[in-house]
Amino acid sequence: MGPLVWRVLGTGSAILASIVANKVVTQLWKRAGRDEIVDPRDPRTPWKDALAFAALTGLAAGAARVAATRKAAAYYEKSAGHLPKQMQKGGA
Repeated sequence: MGPLVWRVLGTGSAILASIVANKVVTQLWKRAGRDEIVDPRDPRTPWKDALAFAALTGLAAGAARVAATRKAAAYYEKSAGHLPKQMQKGGA
């Protein structure tokens, strides 16, 4: 496995995780009885709702990306016998 495989595996899993996290947060937001569509950029959205939704989405997306990247790195390590070069001590 080379650096190109890691880029595809690491980046792809992080993007997919962020998309899934956003969908989960949207569903949780709806179940909490909030407005169905929240656009933090919309000036008609109350500040507290915009900030709460943005914070929740950011936290969920960040946590999902970390988890997905760690899983991808573990898979890479198991398959290649070592971590990707970018994750090794002193890697670029």
